[in-house]
Amino acid sequence: MAVPKRRTSRSRTRSRRAHWLRATVPALTPVIIGGERRLVPRRLARHHQRSTDT
Repeated sequence: MAVPKRRTSRSRTRSRRAHWLRATVPALTPVIIGGERRLVPRRLARHHQRSTDT
C-alpha cells in the first residue's frame, strides 16, 4: 500500500474535502400546481404535470 512521505497540512486536507463533498444544485423548472407556479427539479417536473392532469 502506498504511504505518503509527508503529512498533509490541515488547510490542504480541508480544502480538498470541501470541494469533493460539495453538492450540485438541481436545475429547477417552473410547474403550475393547483393554480400556483412552483419551481421543482427537472427530473420531477413530468411527475407533477401528470398528477395535476388527472
